[in-house]
Amino acid sequence: MTPLYRYPTPEGFDDLLICSEGEVLTGLWFEGSHDESDVAEIQDFASLPPVVHDTCRWLDVYFSGRQPDFTPTFRMNGLTPFREAVLKAVCDIPFGQTTTYGEIAKRLNIHSAQAIGGAVGWNPICLIVPCHRVIGANGKLVGYGGGINNKIALLQHEVLAFGYKNCIFARILSQITHQ
Repeated sequence: MTPLYRYPTPEGFDDLLICSEGEVLTGLWFEGSHDESDVAEIQDFASLPPVVHDTCRWLDVYFSGRQPDFTPTFRMNGLTPFREAVLKAVCDIPFGQTTTYGEIAKRLNIHSAQAIGGAVGWNPICLIVPCHRVIGANGKLVGYGGGINNKIALLQHEVLAFGYKNCIFARILSQITHQ
């Protein structure tokens, strides 16, 4: 059984579940978006490893509307070289910005945006590895393991909190709010 801590998110988001092995974060996902049958929830925050405290601090900073200036130590079990390349590209997407699966495919010289989508969808460390910033062609909000409502809420949070106007989602959000 893997220990797990539930992080209470602000209104508008599902709660997050944090999983660690020793001193590394191994999972961060929205409640209900992952098979939770092999985890045991820990209630006593003080007894959790430092990396869980660091992750909660990172999430506190993020949800307060500021860009965290540190990253909790994490490890992705089962990471293949292809997934590693894709998720590194995802980590390079700045706060409040978006890119498409096709743009990542082009950057990595991969001929399939669907293959990129598979690697992005595999990501076990949401938010810190910001897979929510990857959208479909023409700004379509497709595919998010944490649920499309959380994806929309995260993108809205970043656009509004960080004031970015030069991303596809900001233009879509502007169109939605002005109708």
